[in-house]
Amino acid sequence: MEWNFLTAQNLAIIDKEIKNNHFSSAEYEIIRRIICTTGDLNYYYLVNFSPHVFQSAVKALNDRVPIIVDTATIQAGIFYSLQQTFLNPVYCLENISIPVSLRQKKSWLLQHLGIRHHSPIYIIGQSSGVLISLLDLVESYSIQPSLIIATPSGFIRKEITNNRLKESSVPHIRIDSSKGGTDQAIAIFNGLIDLAWIGKQLRINN
Repeated sequence: MEWNFLTAQNLAIIDKEIKNNHFSSAEYEIIRRIICTTGDLNYYYLVNFSPHVFQSAVKALNDRVPIIVDTATIQAGIFYSLQQTFLNPVYCLENISIPVSLRQKKSWLLQHLGIRHHSPIYIIGQSSGVLISLLDLVESYSIQPSLIIATPSGFIRKEITNNRLKESSVPHIRIDSSKGGTDQAIAIFNGLIDLAWIGKQLRINN
């Protein structure tokens, strides 16, 4: 998110329109960023957080675990914030070359990266197929993510997929709606970076 006077005005309008009495301060900060990015106040009712997700996110960022994203758009959208803070490496599934015979086997690529890199963060903002493959691997105990951010849009199997994610033990943030997309994923993750970085600086200064 670009911080300027217009952004401050937009956030002030969001705070006026929505009387937060349900979410924690950290959760609300993520939600208001999504709303500011999309212009859609309904996201207040659509974003869900698993227990202890912020603790897991902060630890993963501080440990500089790799981040695996499904599109180059997300990679570009989080790169600057990471370069200014935690410096976690980012791998994009779109940009990784694999043998021709394995080109359609997203689960192979996810599993390979998950085994090679300990407990990565997965940000899936576009492909429901990638998210389904990721959940298959989680449920078979083939990989153990530190965090999953899941925001693909769509109607087909979305509710089933979200229920699988909800019932998993993996810390995650998800959108329980047909709405979603890469912009929402970027807003969520950049918000997590900012919250974790502010917390780190406060600990250092105290």
